[in-house]
Amino acid sequence: MEQTITCINCPVGCRMTVSLSDTGEFLSVTGNTCPRGAKYAQQECTLPERMITAVIPVAGSETPLSVKTASPVPKKLISSVIDELARVQVSLPVTIGQIVLPDVLNTGVDIIATRSLS
Repeated sequence: MEQTITCINCPVGCRMTVSLSDTGEFLSVTGNTCPRGAKYAQQECTLPERMITAVIPVAGSETPLSVKTASPVPKKLISSVIDELARVQVSLPVTIGQIVLPDVLNTGVDIIATRSLS
């Protein structure tokens, strides 16, 4: 099975063809101009991951808090992570980089504040 994807690791945007086995295992990639493209192709076609950004309310503040995952999480968990964020209760003060939700969904990934609020 073959899949065509566009690499997003740099502005070149290589069009790559990825070969997968019938069971979905990575076999090869062509069309990439650097090793980062090959790594991205394998990850994207076998276990896609995404960074998540969101805003959540903060008790005592009219300004919502912008947050993000400290590293990418599996794409299939995006909705579940958003559901978890809807349950988070944060109060002032908050500092940039503060962990507002540790180890979301047992992924090993923390949700962190991307701004300070006082």
